[in-house]
Amino acid sequence: MAARIPSLTGIRTVAALSVCLTHAAFWTGHYTDDFLGRLTSRFEVGVAIFFVLSGYLLFSPWVTALAEGRGAPSAGRYFWHRARRILPAYWITVVAVYAIYLVYEPADASPTGTGWSGFLRNMTLTQVYGFGHLHSGLTQMWSLAAEVVFYLVLPPIAWLLVSVVCRRRWRPDLLIVGLLALLLVSPIWSVVVAGSAGIDVTARLWAPAFFGWFVAGMLLAVCAHLIRRWDATVSVAIAVGALVLSATSIAGEPTITPTTASATVVKHVLYLVIAVGLIGPLTVRDQSDWWARLCGSRPMVWLGEISYEFFLVHVVVLEIVMDVLGFGVFSGSMPIAFLATTAVSIPVAWLLHRLTAPLWRARTPGLSHSRG
Repeated sequence: MAARIPSLTGIRTVAALSVCLTHAAFWTGHYTDDFLGRLTSRFEVGVAIFFVLSGYLLFSPWVTALAEGRGAPSAGRYFWHRARRILPAYWITVVAVYAIYLVYEPADASPTGTGWSGFLRNMTLTQVYGFGHLHSGLTQMWSLAAEVVFYLVLPPIAWLLVSVVCRRRWRPDLLIVGLLALLLVSPIWSVVVAGSAGIDVTARLWAPAFFGWFVAGMLLAVCAHLIRRWDATVSVAIAVGALVLSATSIAGEPTITPTTASATVVKHVLYLVIAVGLIGPLTVRDQSDWWARLCGSRPMVWLGEISYEFFLVHVVVLEIVMDVLGFGVFSGSMPIAFLATTAVSIPVAWLLHRLTAPLWRARTPGLSHSRG
């Protein structure tokens, strides 16, 4: 994808606000194990939207090069672009949060992830490997740790698909078959983790557990060369239906990783359907429908531009907002917490975006960017 599609930037707004909403629901005690409580918890599907979008955008250059008979993108350029886009804003956030908690700490802050060892873990995105390393204000970074693993494995996977499976010929059928096989990674991982007592409990948050969402985005990258029209109304309706269905008991309790493998797999598939249903219509050439116009509108694109930075700062802002408003953990108003957190996080995210943009704004030729 050489040209940038505004609606694919705007869809990040949906993802970012969904994640913020579900965290506001959790912090104010609305993760109850009933339909409404599960529904508010399911807005964590914003993570799946980010992951599917990353798979689509980052694999697209390899697919386009193969379809046009050109050489594959440079892995070195790809890694350099990923590092300079992701790490500066992330490191600034981690340093700022640790500095804030040296002088100010909400009454109900978690004591984990403190000290130099916790700081090093968070700076290197290894805080998810082992229990007790997630720091207050940074607990959402487990998803970024999973995404970084995908960044690292994408070039060898792309090489395998392009050079070995397709033998450097444009064979979308073989690409799709190879990617469908890779979709099995997450269900298999969920079954293995749930059925093995010796595996660290944090393995439920490791990259393989969510790999299928990235692969779904990679499949969209292939399908974008094959499909000219995608009915947005039907697609979005299916996504909404899948979200409602996920709030029933078949997708497990209100948590990112349900206790049973079956509920985890069902939830994973439903989130995949939701994310693909929302993103799919934005990947085709016809961008004239209502969904593309909405996601491509100026406010959506503007907030989408700073969605990565919004994601980075919103949890520490939420924790401070909760403390300032006098809301104890698992109490208070979810709408007020959400609106106040969003209102404060947007200008903070904008400043962080402006501060780090000069480090990555000169984009590497042939590569689309995923986060932000």
